[in-house]
Amino acid sequence: MPDAQTAPRPGPGAWREDVLGPEFRARTLPLPGGAEAVLVRHVPSTPDDDGAPGPHGVARTAVLSVHGFVDYFFHPHVARTVAARGHAFYAVDLRGHGRALAAHVAAGRDPNLVDDLALYAQDLDATAAVVRAAGHERLVVLGHSTGGLVAPLWANARPSRADALVLNSPWLELNESWLMRGPATWAIDVVGRVAPRVVVGAIGEHYGAALHHETGGEWDYDLAWKPHAGFPARAGWLRSVRRAQHRVARGLDLTIPVLVLASDRSGPARSWHGELVTTDSVLDVAHIRDRAPRLGSDVTVRTVAGGAHDLALSPQPARDTYLTTVLDWVEALP
Repeated sequence: MPDAQTAPRPGPGAWREDVLGPEFRARTLPLPGGAEAVLVRHVPSTPDDDGAPGPHGVARTAVLSVHGFVDYFFHPHVARTVAARGHAFYAVDLRGHGRALAAHVAAGRDPNLVDDLALYAQDLDATAAVVRAAGHERLVVLGHSTGGLVAPLWANARPSRADALVLNSPWLELNESWLMRGPATWAIDVVGRVAPRVVVGAIGEHYGAALHHETGGEWDYDLAWKPHAGFPARAGWLRSVRRAQHRVARGLDLTIPVLVLASDRSGPARSWHGELVTTDSVLDVAHIRDRAPRLGSDVTVRTVAGGAHDLALSPQPARDTYLTTVLDWVEALP
């Protein structure tokens, strides 16, 4: 993989070759308050001279990938699979993540964090506007983990933006004990309001180590953008996450089709074990199945046996099962 730290940063509005190579273009999206996100597009054909995707053969359906916490888009196999089925593929690195991390930190902000998840609506609004302007008739948003929490809340608040949602192991509930999901959450609500930068936790490092090729995994990605131990989780951010999860628990009003996918089993989230990439060892899949029907009126739930937390990074055959299930569902949409 090209060195992400030395790759040229795409200027606002200009498409440039992405760190993933010539099949991909990246474009910086300026956001209110001086923030920015970065949009990536898979370009299987020769681009125009200015680096923008060519105007010919615009796919009817565009799939937009939205990553999770301590994450960014590094999944070229997903883009190629989507393109092989005749659809356009985009991915966004939200403010403070991946390609958009350096600008976020330079502005004095914490990596990967915002005080209010609702701010990501600005990122998704800007992204959806670019995708729609490219001429695609249908936008399917594919959200993973925290992206699977952000995307339905955004679509619920902006009913005309997305035509369907696919949620890959969405973070709809805290994978902790009743004490942490109840009384501790009430405490976080207070602390997050008065001292939002207090560190209240971090992710376990074992899942990331099991994924990365340098520690025995299958995948190559930038450890500066997706470190195994993640970035500190602060009270203001977790307060916003819990409020968003409670909003889902009360029920959303989505009328667009929603597909929710999860592994068949969960594994320990804070210890090394032999099934880190064949179980969801980040979230509790029972929570996902319980909360999924509350998203809207047209929700389909599918289980992927042997799937990892990020189902797109599962070992075979679970990976192909996941991608085939998603694309078959997308192609069955009216």
